[in-house]
Amino acid sequence: MEHLIGQPAPSPSNSFGGTGAAAVITDGTQASFMHDVMDASRDVPVLVDFWAEWCGPCKQLTPILEKVVTAAKGKVRLVKIDIEANRALAGQLAQAGLPLQSIPLVAAFWKGQILDMFQGALPESEVKKFVETLLKASGGGVLPASEQLHEADVAMETGRPAEAAAMYSTVIGEEPENPKAWGGLIRAMLALDDEDAAEAALADVPEKITDAPEVAGARAALELKKEGRQAAEAMEGIRARLDANPEDYEARCELATALNAAGKREEAANELLHIIKVDRGWKDGAARQQLLRFFEAWGNEDPATAVSRRRLSSLLFS
Repeated sequence: MEHLIGQPAPSPSNSFGGTGAAAVITDGTQASFMHDVMDASRDVPVLVDFWAEWCGPCKQLTPILEKVVTAAKGKVRLVKIDIEANRALAGQLAQAGLPLQSIPLVAAFWKGQILDMFQGALPESEVKKFVETLLKASGGGVLPASEQLHEADVAMETGRPAEAAAMYSTVIGEEPENPKAWGGLIRAMLALDDEDAAEAALADVPEKITDAPEVAGARAALELKKEGRQAAEAMEGIRARLDANPEDYEARCELATALNAAGKREEAANELLHIIKVDRGWKDGAARQQLLRFFEAWGNEDPATAVSRRRLSSLLFS
């Protein structure tokens, strides 16, 4: 495509900041296309946002692109091109195969070639996936927020919830509607035995993502921790009730909740599975519903979830 753009590249002062560092987001033109897109893409992937003032979806997409590219912290750049103000360039690119008859159109350039593209106003989550895929294809790794989330998850898994909480909070500062970060922060507060902080974090979750699986799972974990604490305080009485009547299912449910709060997940599941095996319909399936809450709080990747879910399926469909 390079031979189609015959205009000379602009001087660096037109596309670079005063410090000499390349601008992450720029407005492109016919004259700057070679420099800002083709040449720049030899070092870093460049997204080109083709838009027009009369295009409503363009006005929805461009702020999302700017947000995602800014969060990428230099791993990818964005060049915005008004096709009405740059008709000659648009015509040349259309001849080269870009479907500019329908905008918004975003083309990803790498090493002077188009690596990928999409049309239409995608939601932020899809734009992030597009950029993540672009970075992986170009050897740029993942978005900084994804790196931070991974490090926070590792901190949680290795018993460092305070560090994890700080990293989750950093991601939230950059991406306020990141459900993984919010769910992680709530769980980190629970790991620190700070239910008040977990409650406060849950209350601050943006309404748009309150039903996201990561947030829902953290909410379930918070609710179960409260219930488990109450059950643990009454553990002696619960054990006595079960000794007197092993089929006291109410007591067995309370025991399961206390065991879950103590981190004994498979033991907690066993208590509920016992109820389901003996009396599946007890209290309109209360034992099954409680077990499903456990699964939600533990997450689908937890080994206890996988094992207990298989046992539940075996009981229900045998």
